[in-house]
Amino acid sequence: GLEVHVELKTKSKMFCRCSADYFSKEPNSHTCPVCLGLPGALPVPNRQAIEWCVMIALALNCDINEFSKFDRKNYFYPDLPKGYQISQFDLPFGKNGSIELKSGKKIGITRVHMEEDTGKLIHQDVAGVKTSLIDFNRSSVPLVEIVTEPDFHTAYDVIEYLQRLQQIVRYLDVSNADMDKGDMRLEPNISLSTDPSVLPHYKVEVKNINSFRFVGKSIEFELKRQEEILEKGNTPVQETRGWNETKNETVSQRIKEEANDYRYFPEPDIPPITFSKEEIITLRDRVPELQEKKIVRLMKLFEIAEYDAEIG
Repeated sequence: GLEVHVELKTKSKMFCRCSADYFSKEPNSHTCPVCLGLPGALPVPNRQAIEWCVMIALALNCDINEFSKFDRKNYFYPDLPKGYQISQFDLPFGKNGSIELKSGKKIGITRVHMEEDTGKLIHQDVAGVKTSLIDFNRSSVPLVEIVTEPDFHTAYDVIEYLQRLQQIVRYLDVSNADMDKGDMRLEPNISLSTDPSVLPHYKVEVKNINSFRFVGKSIEFELKRQEEILEKGNTPVQETRGWNETKNETVSQRIKEEANDYRYFPEPDIPPITFSKEEIITLRDRVPELQEKKIVRLMKLFEIAEYDAEIG
């Protein structure tokens, strides 16, 4: 399965008025008490970010929860100043969607939910002294997480899905989805089973990949690495790994947490979010004609081949 994080291109951050245009700006220049998690600072949700998240969910054929809420995801990491992330747990904005590949295979979308981004750690080695710096400009930038069902069996299908997803969010004009700038970050969850009908009791997540090519390479590497472990009669460790593009291999980062380790509970500073059927219909009407439907329409209208319609 896949987890994909997409940063939205709203003018302000998810829960404060700081500018969300942080790329290449002076470190820690786009911050305030809210996105720095200072005591007493209260979050106010960005309405446009929520509407754009729902539009992404609608474009992915999801059901929209008319009653939703934000939750606190508790964990410690230096780039998370509050000690928790405002995210969504059991009531995401979108659920039960799908994307159809060219082969006709459907990839199930488990959930589309809204959360805030974290700060960014910058690791340096100056004259043999290793240091880590933190830039909080990215902290609380609107972030949509799109999680699939475990429906992939090849790296090729993964790459096609990701290209389709990037195309959709660009058609919606809600994100630039520029992976070089971190607008779209890719996290495959990989495991192997000798019985296709049974999911393994472990999974390995490869975090924050910023290239379709590197996603393919990381999946192929993990399949081979895990196969070698299983052939020896052992079970791969459930962990989070990173991709080392210099060595073309994944590297262990930390043991992977389970959902209960995050101690999710409803965000007490933000009331529940409700949508009327009329509001959902209005947002659905704002979703433009996507490429898949446009190609079919052009092929039928002008009696042209699929290749020519894709160029058009």
